[in-house]
Amino acid sequence: MVESQANSNTMRSNVDGYGFERGEDFDYKTYEEFMAKYISILARRASKWEVLVQNKTSIVKSRKVKRFCRKGIPNGHRAMVWMCVSGADEKMKRNPDTYKKLLLSQKDQSLMDTIDLDLHRTFPENIYFSTSDGLRKPLRNVLGAVAHKNHDQGYCQGLNFIVGLLLLLIKDEEKVFWLMDTLINDLLPDYYHPDMKAVKADQELLGEIIRWKDPEVYAHIEKHSVSWCLIGIKWFICLFADVLPVETVYRIWDCLFYEGAKILYRVSAMLVIQNRDKLLACKSFTEITDVFKEIVNNPTIVDCHTFLQKCFNELGSFPIARLKKIQEECRERP
Repeated sequence: MVESQANSNTMRSNVDGYGFERGEDFDYKTYEEFMAKYISILARRASKWEVLVQNKTSIVKSRKVKRFCRKGIPNGHRAMVWMCVSGADEKMKRNPDTYKKLLLSQKDQSLMDTIDLDLHRTFPENIYFSTSDGLRKPLRNVLGAVAHKNHDQGYCQGLNFIVGLLLLLIKDEEKVFWLMDTLINDLLPDYYHPDMKAVKADQELLGEIIRWKDPEVYAHIEKHSVSWCLIGIKWFICLFADVLPVETVYRIWDCLFYEGAKILYRVSAMLVIQNRDKLLACKSFTEITDVFKEIVNNPTIVDCHTFLQKCFNELGSFPIARLKKIQEECRERP
């Protein structure tokens, strides 16, 4: 069965399948053209996943599962697959009472006050977050639990959007909590530390990847003194939530929970390189930064399937040994 992610029968509804209100400038034509093609892809992938999963409650990482994740996980299987391939499921089983205890424990009021400030800023255009009786309470619960368990990191703006999108899909606070704990401790260690040193270093890593994959674009951006941190910090902090279309974000996360940060580099590099002509035509710092503000709104990104295929097929290999070497060099920079 093809689910809400393929909700092509919305009859031009002003609310999408995830509860996001569509503005007056929403491009129905591009979306409908995409869905006309994507619905058959979703049906084909769903049938393949049904054979792979076969009513199992867990799944083991393998080359086949990795390939399937890159091609997209049906919504009905995403929670289970993300939990298993990321290691979050094993953590939850080893610590069955942790989330409940964190909810009942005494809270750092200043920390909760900071979180509370962001609750109403989290997807106000979504019907499930626009009122206090929707997902705001689960959002507050998960953010508070994550911040108190990882007190050395606390709370970082951007986490609210990640948790928000997880709750829209999974609707299970405890699973979302463990996915977040796995993200910030295992998949993206030190990204959300107060000094943000790791995520800033990965912006420099993005620059080095562009130098490697498209030296002409790299040289042009460097010539105009545009900082890589200025370009991609929001992309990395919120893992493209509140930046790219929701289904595109979920497709990226299908890879993220299996492969870790490498998919962030691929997606970011593709966003830059597929706009190389616009960037090379820029004659100033301001023009370049204006292009970067617009590239995330490119209609081609709505076609999440084609976009992810391009990320893997057009950028070539990303050897982990080379990435780690460059990453270490970036982290040693002052």
